[in-house]
Formats: sequence, C-alpha cells, structure tokens
Amino acid sequence: MIIDKEATTKRLNRIEGQVRGIGRMIEDERYCIDILQQIQAIKSALARVEDAILKDHAATCVATAMASGKESEQRKKFEELIDLFAKTKR
Repeated sequence: MIIDKEATTKRLNRIEGQVRGIGRMIEDERYCIDILQQIQAIKSALARVEDAILKDHAATCVATAMASGKESEQRKKFEELIDLFAKTKR
C-alpha cells in the first residue's frame, strides 16, 4: 500500500468533524443552504479520499495481479473494479 495512512486518517477525521458539525447545524436550525454547502464540502472531501485509495489500489494490487501473469488473479482484480464502478452508477 502506497497511500499516506497518516494524511488519509487526518483527512477522514476532519470529515468526521464536519459531519458532526452538520448535526449541530440541524439542531440549531441553521439556514438550509449553509447546511447543503457543508454537505457538498464533505462529499468533495470523501471523493478525494476515494480517488487516492483507488489510485493506490491500481498502483499496487492491480499492478501486482497484472505482473503475476496469472489470468485468474488478473480477472479477479478487473471484476472488482467493474463491480465497484457499477455500484457508483446506482
């Protein structure tokens, strides 16, 4: 795994704090647009984490399967990616 675990954990902790903040905003009956803007910020931050992990997966797990020469391993990694992308379309 190439991904910077410390940086990713910090990013996820920040996102967790943002989510808790939205809960407080709702409790405080803050303006809807302000809440929606915070939700968009969280979605964007999660997308950046997702991109980093996907790139890491391609650079390590998928690359290892391709270099192995084992068709079953290559097919498995390819199918994992197809399944993941299919879920994001729903």
